[in-house]
Amino acid sequence: MPNRLIGPDEWFRTIRDFAREHESLDCRISNLSGNPLIGLGSNGIITDQSRPMLNLEWIWEPRNRTFVLLTSVAIVLAIAVVDWWTKPYVSLGFLYFFPIMLAAGFLPRWAIVLMGIACALLSERFSNLDPADAPIRTSFEALALVGSGLFISEVLRNRRLRLASQERLRVLVETSPAAIVTVDDHGFIELANQAATELMAPRDGHLIGQPIAAYLPELHHALRWEEGPQFRTSMQCRGHRGNGESFLADVWFSSYKEGATPKLAAIIADVTEERNAAEDLTSTGSDHRERTPLNNRESDVLRLLVQGLANKEIASRLNVSESVVKNTIQQLFAKTEVRTRSQLVRVALECYRDLL
Repeated sequence: MPNRLIGPDEWFRTIRDFAREHESLDCRISNLSGNPLIGLGSNGIITDQSRPMLNLEWIWEPRNRTFVLLTSVAIVLAIAVVDWWTKPYVSLGFLYFFPIMLAAGFLPRWAIVLMGIACALLSERFSNLDPADAPIRTSFEALALVGSGLFISEVLRNRRLRLASQERLRVLVETSPAAIVTVDDHGFIELANQAATELMAPRDGHLIGQPIAAYLPELHHALRWEEGPQFRTSMQCRGHRGNGESFLADVWFSSYKEGATPKLAAIIADVTEERNAAEDLTSTGSDHRERTPLNNRESDVLRLLVQGLANKEIASRLNVSESVVKNTIQQLFAKTEVRTRSQLVRVALECYRDLL
């Protein structure tokens, strides 16, 4: 059965938003600290490779809630007793930071505020400093304790939300019936879900590390080192499986840069059974066509079309009417001998790359 693409625009929005949040979409999706969150096993299936943000993160796991809260209370009492005993010599109020940070992972905000104020009052009660400055000293100490507790609480809350988002993304990618791949700057496949492995059928069963040109040669042309707008569009092209079979593919892809390095993410659907023989011959016959010269307007329209813009957006960019854009696209169809925009994108990447 051919893989069918469901909602390519929705998938791209999800991936792009996630990438913006975590600053990376690579062979694994990484968090802000660079730790891999989603990677690939040796069989090409996406796996969760998230690492703890902190070495002591296990402390704030839900199963430890009761133990940690009781421990925090015990530490507060122990600090108060020791502070009372050492009152003539030294103040130990700064130690209240530790139980507050421990408990902050489980307490609501209002409880953290109350705990901080209580610890500040205990610290002042057993302090040997001048009582005249007690109100100001207590206020600043309470602010420091409450602030540290709220900071830890927000860090842990954001961490949990991020892990939940990662899990939703992992399920979205792995359960997609469409093949999903990412390609590095050298044209090698970095990430692929199970559907991609089944579609392209590599000889050794492993798709990771294989050149994308061996399976979808035209997709390799979408990687661009030069400066300029990145692509976010679709095309139709001929693909090849590891066993030598060929298939007609609809490819929705988005190029982007990680630092100065170009990357590409794509979703691929086998549409061989949905295209008639005439369209197949047209696609095959256009693989080695000679380049037909384009005028300035045709070049401008082609460049914006490859970037994924609609006719109305192209007209706005070029300060012309939408009918002029439509006529220009028809001229491009005639010159390149294609029938659809996706076929035109493929020809543009192959024959007119210097104009893009």
